[in-house]
Amino acid sequence: MEIKETEPMLVLSATRRLTIPQIRQVSPELTGEIDAEIERCGFGMAGPWVFISHHLPRDSRTAFDIRFCRPVANLDGYDGPFEVQQLEPIMVASALHQGSMRTLFTQGYAPLVQAIEFSRHTFSGESREIYHQWAGQGARYHRIEIQFGLAS
Repeated sequence: MEIKETEPMLVLSATRRLTIPQIRQVSPELTGEIDAEIERCGFGMAGPWVFISHHLPRDSRTAFDIRFCRPVANLDGYDGPFEVQQLEPIMVASALHQGSMRTLFTQGYAPLVQAIEFSRHTFSGESREIYHQWAGQGARYHRIEIQFGLAS
């Protein structure tokens, strides 16, 4: 577990209320639409996908809010179907998961949650996944950074 401050980011984003299994169904189309909009408008992509959740549930049946965010270099004059947001820096507990999506929760989330619970830190309710390397649905290897916001 690493404790660090995130960098500020300007993002083009969309928020959905989903369950954990629904993310797999919605994500490919929605992220493709956002990337196409960035390309259509001539805005440069400035980083990997960031998925931001609030009060991520510990089960697969509870719906929660998730924001699909693509960092961009510039959004001057944007007036399209997606949301523009400036993400402010936050303190997070972070861990890197390297492997399949099948092990993301057992080998990525679970050890990080346990480490935070054993530390002096308190969850803020916000969590993030940063997709440093995404090989596509069903691939055996991805590099995904898991971050849990920390209350001050």
